[in-house]
Amino acid sequence: MTWVKICGMTNLEDALVAVDAGADAVGFVFYEKSPRRVSVEKAREICEKLPTNVEKVGVFAGEPLVHALETVVRVGFDSIQEYPMTRFGLDDDSKSKAAGVDGLKVYWGFPMAMFLGEGAKNVPGFLPQKQKPSLSMMISSVEMSAPPISLLLDSGGFQQPGGTGRTFDWHEAQSAVKQLNSYWKIVVAGGLTPENVREAIEILHPWGVDVVSGVEASPGRKDPAKVRAFITAVRDMDRRVG
Repeated sequence: MTWVKICGMTNLEDALVAVDAGADAVGFVFYEKSPRRVSVEKAREICEKLPTNVEKVGVFAGEPLVHALETVVRVGFDSIQEYPMTRFGLDDDSKSKAAGVDGLKVYWGFPMAMFLGEGAKNVPGFLPQKQKPSLSMMISSVEMSAPPISLLLDSGGFQQPGGTGRTFDWHEAQSAVKQLNSYWKIVVAGGLTPENVREAIEILHPWGVDVVSGVEASPGRKDPAKVRAFITAVRDMDRRVG
């Protein structure tokens, strides 16, 4: 069954709508330039009122992993979604702190453009290599007690990592996603809506989907009807291919 995350939560009402509609996860954005940015205190207040079986994800961009993990611990998130922006490496302190957060899942967010056109040459760097260290090994070296680490592929860029409301070319991305999906749990994001998510799943066969603007009434406020329609569309597609 396709994993579904409704992201950009700023209030309890919206989070409860997502939970009631059947979302597997809800996300809280801490990127300072996002109109959906939420405070640590507000995120903790909301998460404390959500069922334990719903995954709570802290979303960060360009922030040192050490600092992001401090927020993860303060709020009590189950997972961290990190957009490295211009960074790929992790220092030893970050690895140590990540290893100490029991049960933490990690979603690394990258722009799909990294893997399209000339960027296709980047795909092998995210796959296991026998002869030399690869980016996949570097990322996988973050020792976690819960796994597996996932890649979230978005339509944004390093300057605007997500929340663009735009799709990337799913047909052009099909080959790269298939290769990456053989090793990582791939989550697709960027411009998804209740109307187009079936097509995205049919073309890309991702492990999961992530939506923000496609189910909003305005930035930071969800449209309950759109949230329910989005999850219904995903589950309908699951039944078709299942």
